[in-house]
Amino acid sequence: MNSMRDRQEGFEKKFAMDEESKFRAMARRNKLFGLWAAEQLGKAGADADAYANDVVRADFEEAGDNDVFRKVRADFDAAGVDKSDHQIRGVMDELLATAVDQIRNA
Repeated sequence: MNSMRDRQEGFEKKFAMDEESKFRAMARRNKLFGLWAAEQLGKAGADADAYANDVVRADFEEAGDNDVFRKVRADFDAAGVDKSDHQIRGVMDELLATAVDQIRNA
């Protein structure tokens, strides 16, 4: 009976660790994405960092990454930045892979 309980606890711990890793990777991706978007908007230094933090906070509006995409898309449209939805989502995907690598190697 103990081995079954130990096994269940092991699965629960692994699930919790996996979920934490996913959360950290998405937060890291959003920060990197925010810095990239800030550069496209002509922001640098503290302004770029503040914008990246705004992008990270935008992810708490709803599940998934549509909220982050919508924020950057709206900001690009308002500033006249010429990037397609496909290009923006492509950068998001690339930066997620970068974030996962950074977390694994940290």
